[in-house]
Formats: sequence, structure tokens, C-alpha cells
Amino acid sequence: MNQWSAVDDYIAGHLLGDDPVLDAALAANAAAGLPAIDVSAVQGKMLHLLALGTGARRILEVGTLGGYSTIWLARALPEGGHLVTLELDPHHADVARANLARATLADKVDVRVGPASETLEAMIAGGEAPFDFIFVDADKEGYPGYLRAALRLSRAGTMIVFDNVVREGGILDPGHADSRVQGTRALFEAMAAEPRLSATAVQTVGTKKWDGFALGVVTG
Repeated sequence: MNQWSAVDDYIAGHLLGDDPVLDAALAANAAAGLPAIDVSAVQGKMLHLLALGTGARRILEVGTLGGYSTIWLARALPEGGHLVTLELDPHHADVARANLARATLADKVDVRVGPASETLEAMIAGGEAPFDFIFVDADKEGYPGYLRAALRLSRAGTMIVFDNVVREGGILDPGHADSRVQGTRALFEAMAAEPRLSATAVQTVGTKKWDGFALGVVTG
């Protein structure tokens, strides 16, 4: 595991470089008492490149925390692009807004506070325009419901990405006692059964230990 982290550091040192804004966001998160569960720097850059490569103009994020991944994603937006990010905890949302302001991205990002399932239903009911890229990194128990909502807020070609889907191999155990594992297993079942989605998942190792991402593109 130490070697996994060392490789992440090697990749970041060669391909990412220093980023005082992102460093300040992580420091602010720690100072505010937020849990250190953000994506790693190399994973953040991957999300950035995926959003950039899809030409996303509208991005939806479910699970803001302190806005670290939000900054990575918002930086991929073109002029006039917009990102909506959903956060349950008002304190976390306040920290994220401050981080986004420091990153000069506040005008591109709308932080919405409340249970994500309720916010998503309100967005659907309100006729929210479809998103081009959707990243979900929130409570794992809610993943199947977030997939259903994401599909309703998508168009053909939308990319949907879920984080933390391997759980250090826990997904192999159908009787696993952790509700997060069960939520993730239910996500795989839902993705497999969805005819409008072409999907895969990749395992990752690094500073975030052994985990992975599920990725899907809406085909119709």
C-alpha cells in the first residue's frame, strides 16, 4: 500500500505539478473538520479529463464535501458552462462555497443543500435541463436511486461516473454486512439491467487504497 501511494506521488509529480488552489481547498477542509475522503489528485485530474474530453457544458455532481472534486470538474467547463453540486451537510456546503470562491469558480457552480434524493426529484419535477457529465460520490446506499435519477437528467451521450464501487473487494460477497457494499452491489445490478446504458468499471489502487470507478454512457 505504501508503494501504491508512492506511485500516485510519482504520477502527480510528473503530470500534475503544484496547485496552490487545490492544496488550499484540502487544507481548508481539514481545518473545518471535514472527513478526508476526497478523491486523490490523480483521480481528480482523471475526472477533469473525462469531463473535458466529453465536451461537457453542464455537469452534475452528487456529493460535494468541501468542493475538491468540484473544482477539478468546474475547471473543465467552457465559457458559459455550469455545474450543479448536491451536498447534504450545510457546513460542508459552506466550506465548499468558500473553496470555490477562492478558486474563482463560484460563478460557474451552484451548490444545493439537502438530501440528494429529494433535490434530484425536485430537479426532475422542475424540468431541469439534461446534463452532459454526472459524477456521483455520495452515500453508497443511495447509489441505485442516484442512477435512476441520473438517467432521467441525462441525454444520449451523457457520461455517468460512480466512485468507490470496489470496496476493497467487498462487492464479491453477497452477504456482506456493510450497507455501503450492498448499495454498491445493487448499483451493479441496476447498471447491468439498464438497456440505455453502456457501462464498465475499473479497479484503482493508490492513496485511496483499493477501490474503483463505474462508468457508463447513455446510449438512448
